[in-house]
Amino acid sequence: MPFARLATATTPTAHIGLGLAAVGRPGYINLGRERDLPADRTVEAMRERAHELLDAAYAQGVRYVDAARSYGRSEEFLADWLRARPDVRDVVIGSKWGYTYTADWRTDAEVHEAKDHSAGTFDRQSAETRELLGDRLDLYQIHSVTPDSPALTDTALHARLARLAAEGVSIGLSTSGPGQADAIRAALGVEVDGERLFRTVQSTYNLLETSAAEALAEAHEAGLTVLVKEAVANGRLAGAEAPPALREVAEETGFGCDAVALAVILRRPWAGVVLSGAATATQLASNLHAAVVDLDASQLDRLAGLAEEPAAYWGKRSLLPWK
Repeated sequence: MPFARLATATTPTAHIGLGLAAVGRPGYINLGRERDLPADRTVEAMRERAHELLDAAYAQGVRYVDAARSYGRSEEFLADWLRARPDVRDVVIGSKWGYTYTADWRTDAEVHEAKDHSAGTFDRQSAETRELLGDRLDLYQIHSVTPDSPALTDTALHARLARLAAEGVSIGLSTSGPGQADAIRAALGVEVDGERLFRTVQSTYNLLETSAAEALAEAHEAGLTVLVKEAVANGRLAGAEAPPALREVAEETGFGCDAVALAVILRRPWAGVVLSGAATATQLASNLHAAVVDLDASQLDRLAGLAEEPAAYWGKRSLLPWK
C-alpha cells in the first residue's frame, strides 16, 4: 500500500497530513478565513497560498497531502506543485470524488458543492482527477459517505473501484454526519470477488466529536489505514474560539490549542494520519507542534469532558457560514 511509505518515514510529523480544503477554493466553513486569507482571493492568490503551504509542509516532514474534486482547484494546485518538483517522490497523494464543486469561485454562492455517489459521477470525476494527477494518485476516496449512501451497496460502482484498485490505486472512503460509525462498519463488509474493497477510512474525529472512535479502532484492527479530518473542528478548537478547558491545558503545555487538539488524536493507536487544515504557514507550524506535545492523565481527563453529542456537534457544524 502507498501508506507503507509513511511507515518508513523518520520525521515525527510524517503522520500529520496537509488537507487542501481551506486553500483550494475561496469559500469554506472554517472560522477566521477573513483574517487568514488574502482579501482578494483570486485563483492565482490561492494557488500561491497552496504552494506556500505545500512547500512548508514538505520541508517540515509532512508526507501525506489530501485533496478532492470539490475542493475547488485543489487537485490543479497540487498537480502544478508536483510537476515543478519532479524529485519529490516520497509524498502520498490522496483525493476524493462524489461531490462536485458548484460555486464558480464565488464565496457568496447559494450552493457550493453537490453530492452524487453514482457510478456515472465516479466515471466523470475519476477521469478528471487522473488527467490532473496521473500516476501520482495513490488513494481515491468516496467523499462523505453516510449510512444511507448508495456507494455502500452499488455493485456496479464497486466493480469500477476494484478495477482502479487493480491499477495500484488504494480505494477508501470518507465519512460525515452523526452516523459515521454505522457507515464505517458497513464499509468493512463491502467485498469484490471475496476481497475487501476499502483500504482506508477518513473520518471526522476531534475533542468535540468522538463518536466514531470504536468503529475506527475496528477499521484499524481490520487492516485499514485511518485518516482523521477536522481535527480542530473547523476552527472551533483553535485560538480564541477554543473552549476554556482546552485553552487552560494549552497554556500549561506552552503550545497552541490546535497543537494540543491534534496531539490528543495522535495518541490514538488507530490514528494513521491526522490532517492539518491550515490556511497559513504559521497555522501549519503550530499544528505540527502536536508531534511533541506531552499530555498527562489529568490533562487528558479534562479534555475528554469536551465531547458533545454527535447530533449537537453536526447541527452546529451545519450552521457554520461559508466565508
